[in-house]
Amino acid sequence: MAINIRDIDFFKRQAVAIINVTDDSFYADSRTPTVETIEQRTEQVVAEGASIIDIGGYSSRPDAADIPLDEEWRRVQRGISAIRNGSATVPISVDTFRSEIIRRTVEEFGDVIVNDISAGELDDKMVDVVSHYDLPYVMMHMRGTPQTMQNLTCYDDVSSEVCRYLRDRGEAMVERGVRRERIILDPGFGFAKSVEQNFRLLADLNYLVELEYPVLVGLSRKSMIYKTLNSTPEDVASAVQPLHWEALRQGATLLRTHDVLDTVRTIELFNKFNTISPFKYKYSQKYNY
Repeated sequence: MAINIRDIDFFKRQAVAIINVTDDSFYADSRTPTVETIEQRTEQVVAEGASIIDIGGYSSRPDAADIPLDEEWRRVQRGISAIRNGSATVPISVDTFRSEIIRRTVEEFGDVIVNDISAGELDDKMVDVVSHYDLPYVMMHMRGTPQTMQNLTCYDDVSSEVCRYLRDRGEAMVERGVRRERIILDPGFGFAKSVEQNFRLLADLNYLVELEYPVLVGLSRKSMIYKTLNSTPEDVASAVQPLHWEALRQGATLLRTHDVLDTVRTIELFNKFNTISPFKYKYSQKYNY
């Protein structure tokens, strides 16, 4: 029997493994387009210590092509079936902004975590579906759509604006019936943000943590890393973990990752270090939300 997702402590530091069932994700080596590759990937990441598997059937990389709902569902349905063949118990997160994908998933496979890049902005019914099924809900900051977001990077203060947005969206969702303890925040690294803005957001991540929701970060092999290093997503695995450490240091607990074993080891080392030298921020009033 699968783990009850409502029993997961999202304030506990843990690795969220990425499984892409798309054919155009930005990191080519992460693509698992067949049942066999999904099953192999599932067995691998579970053995390496992933606590959650996040599956996506709609690529959200910049300029990704829009796909019909039925095609996204075909991919997600095939993917979850294959994950369950590889592991009957691992909790599953579904990376989608479409409420119908979540409704079909719950009806066929049972409860899942919802990972919505749009925080309910691209499909207003998403909030109602999440509330109806009482599902954990990752809401991310983004502007526009994957097709337009990189033209929408003008901010007066990116950290303040992201924090304010997620605070207000969280409050609005609670008013519509989503329980506060089900909400997880994601600042949206790489979504409608320049390289410099991404690093500013990471430097100020503690202000988002101050809102007292669990915080998920998706830094794995992102362009803020490989563009800074004049490299490619395939060649920056070793550069991801220092940024993961910094995210943990500032209070993030969920690390969405392509490289599960390295990330699990980073978490284990951080947990050990934190028992010796716990670090607590003294929050300033820099951001007046």
